[in-house]
Amino acid sequence: MNLFDLTGKTAVIIGGNSTLGGAMAIALGGHGANVAVVGRNAEKSLDVKKSIEEAGGKAEVFSADATKAEDLQKVLADVLAWTGRVDILMNCPGKNSPTPFFDIQMEEWDSIMEVNLKSVVLACQVFGKHMVDKGEGGSIINISSASSEIPLSRVFTYSASKAAVNNVTKFLAREFAPARVRVNAIIPGFFPAEQNRKILSPERTASIMGHTPMNRFGDAQELQGAAVFLASEKASSFVTGSLVTVDGGFTSMTI
Repeated sequence: MNLFDLTGKTAVIIGGNSTLGGAMAIALGGHGANVAVVGRNAEKSLDVKKSIEEAGGKAEVFSADATKAEDLQKVLADVLAWTGRVDILMNCPGKNSPTPFFDIQMEEWDSIMEVNLKSVVLACQVFGKHMVDKGEGGSIINISSASSEIPLSRVFTYSASKAAVNNVTKFLAREFAPARVRVNAIIPGFFPAEQNRKILSPERTASIMGHTPMNRFGDAQELQGAAVFLASEKASSFVTGSLVTVDGGFTSMTI
């Protein structure tokens, strides 16, 4: 039995055109899933679609603002028209800011919370309800952050939003368990991507490396194994409410 075969499954990847989301979308496609790449930047989404298809997978691009329920409802309808099912939801939207705590304006707070937290709640409402009502199980994978568990300077709002994602993950794991819909989160360590490059000064990089036993940043492809494991009901049928760390040992260290 191939524990990681996703053939016939449909995966909706919100933020699937991002650096990390794209890598995980490619992995799911490579294991047989039909991948719905959802994002606002069509060019980036098409690049991910092309990569999936070049590897022999099947993908389609869908446009949506993840903070708007009506957009997500339309994506659900369009994906159902495309493959007839949704089995896997991955929530990858992310927004960050290095603003010091005393300088944070509520407009910035609201914007980060909308992208990082509200989008996850909305997607879980829209796609989670479909999976629960369908009665065939499913997998929801939220993307959190190492900063959700360890207080880090200059990413206060981001850290708070990701800590809330952890809480939402555990709450919904319990809520959806009777319907065999598993809800887990991946906690990446430091992976250079668009949202965090601006805070990675030489000094901050040195500090991060000092608390990372493997002494390097992660590569986006190193998230693929965790994504495929949690997406596969065969491989992770008794795993729900878990926060799976992929961080080079960062969260195991005491700061």
